[in-house]
Amino acid sequence: MERTKLSELFITFAKVGVMTFGGGYAMLPMLQREVVENRGWVTEEELTDYFAIGQCTPGVIAVNTATFVGRKKAGAVGGIAATLGVVFPSLVIITLLASVLQNISEFPLVKHAFGGIRVCVCVLILNAVVKLWKKTVIDAPTLMIFLAVLAGSLFTGLSPAVFVLLSGLAGLTVKILEARK
Repeated sequence: MERTKLSELFITFAKVGVMTFGGGYAMLPMLQREVVENRGWVTEEELTDYFAIGQCTPGVIAVNTATFVGRKKAGAVGGIAATLGVVFPSLVIITLLASVLQNISEFPLVKHAFGGIRVCVCVLILNAVVKLWKKTVIDAPTLMIFLAVLAGSLFTGLSPAVFVLLSGLAGLTVKILEARK
């Protein structure tokens, strides 16, 4: 395997990992920019699919998504390089923060800073949702699937895996019915 390709995967995902705060969902806008727009490693649709699969498989969604993208780009070794890249910054930062955070977490300035960061993360997630909405909710059937999943996720405690599975079945059913017409 070409070393520069693996290095590029590791560095790109390390950059995503170090610049993203708030977990996997907050990572989506940066992933879109880096792996879809800047590098063209995957399409927007592929990234959305990887994110959906990553949501319903065991593990952290960002790690799962990095693994899928890395594997597509450079096989199994590429998946490992991307995965290591996305977790490496968090490992270093968490190790450093853990040594000091316990001593400063009750300071009012620290509490207020984290409150501001949480608001920012919400906006970043909303931005990602709006971008995904424009590309995925394209007709009445996809709108109906969206509304059903939204209602189900708000009013039930079902696993995201159930919603992904049911949505996939609904999409298949819609296409089968359209083909019969």
